[in-house]
Amino acid sequence: MALCVIPALGVEKIPLDEYRQRRAQLRKEVGDSVVILFGHSEQENGGDLRTGFFQEANFYYLTGWKETGAILVLTPSSEVLLIPRRDREQEKWTGPKLTPEDSGARGVTGFDTLLASEEFESHIGHWAEQGKKIYTLPGTPASEGLKRVLPLRQFADAALPIARLRMKKSASELALIQRSTDASIDAHFAAWRIIRPGVPEFKVAALMEGTYFAEGCERNAYAPIVGSGPNAAILHYSANRRTIDQGEVVLMDVAGECSMYASDITRTVPVNGKFTPRQRELYEIVLGAQNAVINATKPGMSLGRVGPTSLNKVARDYFDSHGKDKHGEPLGKYFTHGIGHHVGLDVHDANDPALPLAADMVITVEPGLYIPEEGIGIRIEDVVQVTDNGAKILTSRLPRDPDEIEKFFASR
Repeated sequence: MALCVIPALGVEKIPLDEYRQRRAQLRKEVGDSVVILFGHSEQENGGDLRTGFFQEANFYYLTGWKETGAILVLTPSSEVLLIPRRDREQEKWTGPKLTPEDSGARGVTGFDTLLASEEFESHIGHWAEQGKKIYTLPGTPASEGLKRVLPLRQFADAALPIARLRMKKSASELALIQRSTDASIDAHFAAWRIIRPGVPEFKVAALMEGTYFAEGCERNAYAPIVGSGPNAAILHYSANRRTIDQGEVVLMDVAGECSMYASDITRTVPVNGKFTPRQRELYEIVLGAQNAVINATKPGMSLGRVGPTSLNKVARDYFDSHGKDKHGEPLGKYFTHGIGHHVGLDVHDANDPALPLAADMVITVEPGLYIPEEGIGIRIEDVVQVTDNGAKILTSRLPRDPDEIEKFFASR
């Protein structure tokens, strides 16, 4: 009897029918063309000794398949998943894998046509003839090899049509993003409990990582940022080696990824439990800008830097009309990054910048002020779901109001 191995997909998983629907949408999007995507191989991603194997996000979005060496082929009339045959020697290192010959393999994968990856070259000519173009993701050794095998075929980039599908999140995806968000919120609460003068930044980061890993997240959504004092004014500071000192604020931009879906949360809190007058002034301006953007978030708006629908412009206009720096100048110039980005399978998720926001897209809203000469940086970042007529804050359980933050610190 053939061994049937059901891969570990985690407690939460998206129904196989939803992946079928996504593939059908993509086939409709590309018309009379063929889509060929290559999942990550052990050499590409499985060789990362820090994180282990993780599937390529676009491939996973269309298949839900987490194992190595797979290939997806979509033609106008068929869907084919190719997975490697059994390799007993490799299984000694990475464990048993599902193979095309295993009993029940089609039910596990959700594909009616399941072939061995080793058969790909013998079928590629037939598949290529079924479409006007071949859509693939360029830049990988596999896709470049495909172009050499089919030198006379016209190739197109599959990234944009897939990105358009990935922008709007299903109910299943929203639930997974919320799960990662909730675990990440718990990590922030854990950090708030230990922050005080003399604590190293890396200890805060380690506690936060350990918290969401203990709740089932598989990896960091991005490198944790714990910046105290002057480090808070460095946008992507991730060394986390300084010791937290008296009278400062600590900026924590830290979140986990659970079941392949990411979150992204930033809070800035006072080391001594209370903001100084200047810290509170700047914090309330950042919070005001964030509230202005969230209130303006709705279908039709955009994350672009300029234009009548720009949420970024809402934040910058707020900064320029509230508060001054030490030289009496407007604060807008200290807001040095965009207002947000899409969140999903990637923390900076795939999207088409030309498309406006629509219901069930998930974005961050993250205004910030970074003033090195004052040794201060303040960012407040929340994960927000666009709704039919506004926005829903998925991170609302983690306080943003300065009074609530100070109350938490006083109760530790």
